[in-house]
Amino acid sequence: MLKMLKKTKQLFTDFLKFLYRWKIKHSAKQVGKNLYIGNNSSVNRNTILGDNVNFNGMKILGEGKVVIGNNFHSGTNCEIITSNHNYDFGKAIPYDETHIIKNVFIEDNVWLGNRVIILGGVTIGEGAIVQAGAVVIKDVPKCAIVGGNPAKVIKYRNREHYYKLKEENKFH
Repeated sequence: MLKMLKKTKQLFTDFLKFLYRWKIKHSAKQVGKNLYIGNNSSVNRNTILGDNVNFNGMKILGEGKVVIGNNFHSGTNCEIITSNHNYDFGKAIPYDETHIIKNVFIEDNVWLGNRVIILGGVTIGEGAIVQAGAVVIKDVPKCAIVGGNPAKVIKYRNREHYYKLKEENKFH
């Protein structure tokens, strides 16, 4: 009986992952090879995904363009927000019906920890790591490790080692 329950649970989990992947592939503008969706995720129709993208609970909100490069990994409960309400020069308070749209670009080999929020208008450079809980409001340099609210550079990866692994095509 226990064996049958484990098998049923695994079948259900596999089915959910299939549905999550199907949803992303049919919502995004473009999807590369080897998409992995480990937890419920959503993208907007202006999302372009590279190869080997791994979502474990990503939500891409708003109408802006989001381009995610190859070998991307996200933790759980991450959000990318590409639209904001017009509050400064709108026709109503606290905001009007118009949206301010800002695109997001994430280069290759970027890793987001759990509960990361990325606001519109940001580019995250190749090989960057964003620590759990960070709120990214400005560009992140290549190979930087950032954290906090707002996210700030804490240190940089060992670039020599990073580029050696990249040259050897050693990707997770």
